[in-house]
Amino acid sequence: MSIQPLPGERRPRPRIETLADLVFGLSLSIGAIGLIASSPTSQAEINSHIFAFGFTFVVLITAWIIYTTYMSVLPGELRAVTFLNVALLLLVALIPYLLNSVELASPSLNPSEASAIGAYASTLFTLDLSGILLILAAFAHVISLEEKKIVAPELAQLFRNGRNRMTILSLVTLISVAPQFWEWTLFGVPARLYIWYLPLISYWVGRVVRPQSRTYRVS
Repeated sequence: MSIQPLPGERRPRPRIETLADLVFGLSLSIGAIGLIASSPTSQAEINSHIFAFGFTFVVLITAWIIYTTYMSVLPGELRAVTFLNVALLLLVALIPYLLNSVELASPSLNPSEASAIGAYASTLFTLDLSGILLILAAFAHVISLEEKKIVAPELAQLFRNGRNRMTILSLVTLISVAPQFWEWTLFGVPARLYIWYLPLISYWVGRVVRPQSRTYRVS
């Protein structure tokens, strides 16, 4: 979803939004630094690290696009919005660390210990991703409240749909914290990791197939 307001309807960027851009940018940079944290020992390891960074990049960029969309119309003076902003930025800042903990195992650990660390880190990332989706759903909910008149009534339904979609995705993602989703594997990859792709697929496929459901224009 993207917002393109008319010039006359733009509002000054609150400092929290400037801070958010900084946090998203730093998270991307930290993810890139993780690529050089250890020297690769094989071509497969290089490919694995690049793939892991690519996933981190897509998660952060997708969250940033949705976040900036909502912040462009949300009143910054709402106390609940400020609180949710702070919580969201904390969760975003943790993304590269948690994903690196899943991907990069210490060479001093035996396979069972590395698997246990990976399981714990993946559980925390699942909670992190679910929290981000819930916060974005909360932003969409505030925008969709017709009594607040943040957007035109005919546009409020667009944000209600986004709220419902992200709430369902957050709950589906949250279910994967069950230990079985780490133990069950497909092509050697835990099922939990496949579930992480669902929010990304939902957004980008929806943007291609039904762009009107992810695009907001002030008329």
